[in-house]
Parts: sequence; C-alpha cells; structure tokens
Amino acid sequence: MIDMHSHILFGVDDGPKTIEDTIRIVEKAAKQGIKDMIATPHAFSPHYHVPKEEIEGQIRLLTDCLQAGGYPINLHTGQEVRLHEQVLEKIIKNEAMTLAGSRYLLLELPSQSIPLYTVSAIQSMLENGVIPIIAHPERNRAIAEKPARLEQLIRHGAFAQVNAGSLSGHFGKSVQRLSIQLVEANLIHTYGSDVHDTKTRPLLFREGLGFLEKKKKNDSIDILLENNKRILTDEPFIILDPEMPVTKKWWKPMN
Repeated sequence: MIDMHSHILFGVDDGPKTIEDTIRIVEKAAKQGIKDMIATPHAFSPHYHVPKEEIEGQIRLLTDCLQAGGYPINLHTGQEVRLHEQVLEKIIKNEAMTLAGSRYLLLELPSQSIPLYTVSAIQSMLENGVIPIIAHPERNRAIAEKPARLEQLIRHGAFAQVNAGSLSGHFGKSVQRLSIQLVEANLIHTYGSDVHDTKTRPLLFREGLGFLEKKKKNDSIDILLENNKRILTDEPFIILDPEMPVTKKWWKPMN
C-alpha cells in the first residue's frame, strides 16, 4: 500500500521533531502494510515552508537510515502546497513539488474558505500539465457548509484526497460523517494518512480503511488504493462517476 500524504520529515514543519520520531512513524507504517510513503511537508503556508532542497536532502538521509535499519518502506518527495495567488508561478519555476515526480500536486486550501481564484488556479495548473489533488476537503469549513463547492472544483478538473484520521473519527463525528458522504458522492479519489506524529496526529491508515469496510465501501477502498499506486506510476486515475472526469482531456504524455 502507498501513503500519498504524510508529514514524516523531522524538524521542518508541524510533523515529527526528531529523526527518532520519524523512525517510530515508519515502524508503524510498516506494520500496517505500507510499502511506500510520499513525504508532503507544508509549502507556502502562512506557518511553514519547506523548500525543495531540504526535502530532497532529508529523503536521501532517511532512505539511508531506513535501509540500514531494514525497514521495507520506500520514501518519495512531495509537498502539501498551500493555494496562493502565485502558486502557478512557483510551479512553473519548479519551486513547488509534485508527488513523487508525477504530474499530481497535493493542493491545500485555506481551512476556512475557498478563495475566489481557486477555479482559475486549477485550470491554469491543468493547462501547464499539473493535476491538483485537493488535500482533506472534509476539513475545509466552506466545503463542510456546502459540499457542492467541492463538486464544482472536481468538475473543473481537480481531484480530492480524504484523511485516514477523518474517516476513523479522530477529528470527530461531523468530520467523519462528511468524509463518508464525500466518498459516497464519488468526490474523493485518493487516500492518505496525513500523519504528523505518534500521538496527536497519528498514522491511522488501517483504521480509516476499517471504517470504509464497516460501511461496505470495499469498491471505494480498491479504487482509492489503486489511485494511490497510479500517482507513483503517473497514470490517469480510475473514476467511478462517468459524469465527473474532465481531467482526461488534459492528460497528455509528459515531454
């Protein structure tokens, strides 16, 4: 299995503080059957910005440590890129990192709102060969108030990722309820732990999948996990709702 959203780099954002904390997260991931983790530290957010060079350097260091320790997990580069008015400029300048070198980019909205320029930003990304995946929309207040707002973004070509902790109930019943509603509406395409540490924001990968199993959403589980794989191979996602995909018209071979 692949975890496509994780804060495992140490001492750079609100994730683990030390390399020992990172190793503890990786140990639990390995026990849960995760084979690949994409590191997605915060970028261009009001509180944190972890630059490309820092990410690449730490991934090399951690990869060496994990290999020496015999941990069967592969690490990949990425960022959780905060939406801002210069985001396209950062992408064009290669300062914003996609997931594992694919054309998929993990895009974080402000927690309380959806900026007016969001649709135009999505369209500009697509026109430049980058496909945004909206991180944990179930935790966005504007989407919680009106889930149709997420549908609009999906219809304009974005995808969306749900957090394991949201589905498992870690953030409360209302977030859990919205999460399953978004899955049932075919508005969720990928699945990530969004792990930050071992206590307050733990890795709940299996727990989230267990909740989907309880709700008899085995088909959704298969698609979410398959789409996670397709990030690493840079392939088009599987879409359940044939009315929804507009991304295929943007899918072009990479130069």
